[in-house]
Amino acid sequence: MQVSNKIKSPYVSCNKYLINGVLSQWEGPMAEVASNIYLTEKLGSFEPTIIGKVPDMDEKVALNALESAVNAFSRGKGLWPTMKVKERIACMEKFVHIMATKRKIIVELLMWEIGKNKADAAKEFDRTVEYIFDTIEAYKKLDRKSAKFDTEGNIRAHVRRGPLGVVLCLGPYNYPLNETFSLLIPALIMGNTTVFKPAKLGVLLITPLLEAFQEAFPKGVVNVLFGRGRKIAAPIMKTGKVDVLALIGHSTSAVALQDLHPYKNRLRLILGLEAKNPGIILPDADMDLTIKECISGTLSYNGQRCTALKILFVHESIVDDFIAKFSKAVDELNFGLPWEDGSFLTPLPEIQKPNYIKGLIKDAESKGAKVMNQKGGEMLPNYCFPAIMYPVNEQMDLYHEEQFGPVIPIVSFKDIDEPLNAMANSDYGQQVSLFGEDVKQLGPLIDTLANLVCRVNLNSSCQRGPDVYPFTGRKNSAVGTLSVFDALRSFSIRTFVASKDNKYNNAILQELLNSDHSNFINTEYLL
Repeated sequence: MQVSNKIKSPYVSCNKYLINGVLSQWEGPMAEVASNIYLTEKLGSFEPTIIGKVPDMDEKVALNALESAVNAFSRGKGLWPTMKVKERIACMEKFVHIMATKRKIIVELLMWEIGKNKADAAKEFDRTVEYIFDTIEAYKKLDRKSAKFDTEGNIRAHVRRGPLGVVLCLGPYNYPLNETFSLLIPALIMGNTTVFKPAKLGVLLITPLLEAFQEAFPKGVVNVLFGRGRKIAAPIMKTGKVDVLALIGHSTSAVALQDLHPYKNRLRLILGLEAKNPGIILPDADMDLTIKECISGTLSYNGQRCTALKILFVHESIVDDFIAKFSKAVDELNFGLPWEDGSFLTPLPEIQKPNYIKGLIKDAESKGAKVMNQKGGEMLPNYCFPAIMYPVNEQMDLYHEEQFGPVIPIVSFKDIDEPLNAMANSDYGQQVSLFGEDVKQLGPLIDTLANLVCRVNLNSSCQRGPDVYPFTGRKNSAVGTLSVFDALRSFSIRTFVASKDNKYNNAILQELLNSDHSNFINTEYLL
């Protein structure tokens, strides 16, 4: 979309980076950050809008950041991993309160950097703040459960969860704040030290938070780098000093980074990866409800979500009716600028994505599918209008690929085993949406689907939230579980102090409790 140059884009030039608690000036090369929203400079000109600059950093700086995180952990002796729980929580509370003051600029950058509409951009910020507060409360509950000694077989034990070490955190572009912080926040609060590199898109919105990280956390706990993954992440992994790889992205990237680590058996993986979430629409599905949920499921944020519905299996008895009504609903969706009221579809942030979507459409057409909606496939330099493709089959790329954009494959089925077999053979296993009413059919289906994916959505679209529920996947979709509660466990390990239950040891333990010489041996309750 091209807009008048009367509209002023933001411009953020960040030449700072955070290592070892110091915001240093970057003197090296800078990388321009472009928005795929075009401002009118001259008639017929379609050039991405430059909205800022960030450091283009190299291996040397990356290794300095890693060393800072390693030193801050200090083989378990560092200030952060040995700190009292209530003190780490106080640091996190300080950070989120500072973060809350940056809402306006971060929401604006979410719109300009990645084309997220105003409502979704505001929701992402607010949800992230809520996520941090929820994480703090979950950590308090977890610590309360640990504030006791257990006795079993004449052994007294004080069991708590401890940090894993140094975490390399790499977030995604589609939710550069919320999804990134679903990795970073639990990693930090559990006592780990971190090296954090923002995604290639959605990078500017991290820059207003650099000072917040500096002010809220001890030196070396949070180290923030900017640059390309192959220049930053690769050399860090090669050192073998990373204890946890926390990444939301593509499985190929995760495997490539994992392979660089010299001690793979020691590397903890926490990964949110791609998905091909299906919708299964049974003959007795409520048509109006199903179409509403499928619109949201397939096209919220232009389908650029791992939780999006990426393929629809529709029973042959209703497929024609469904396609006719679904096509009409899709064509009525409003395409506009992110900040305009009512804009559901917005410019795609990746410059190459429209041509990629067009390629999927052409491949499907060459193998027998057709564009079913009137506007489907209409091209702009920064957008491809959603295309409903039918009939889609296994020979088409669209059947297998996680398209991550506005194109919707539809497959008709006669026997329910057809979509079930497709799911079983898929490389992915995150979620499914099941639409229907007859409990005699739904019951056995749910039992099977729960063994193929990690979330079955009944008459509703696939989604991440609420954040208190587990968020994970089978096969190539995830490693580890990310949610408020589960993430605390993913970024920690159970560890404990044990002693024989006798008068001598009990006196020492009591003195430790009374003297407050150990932050680990602690039975104080956090309210």
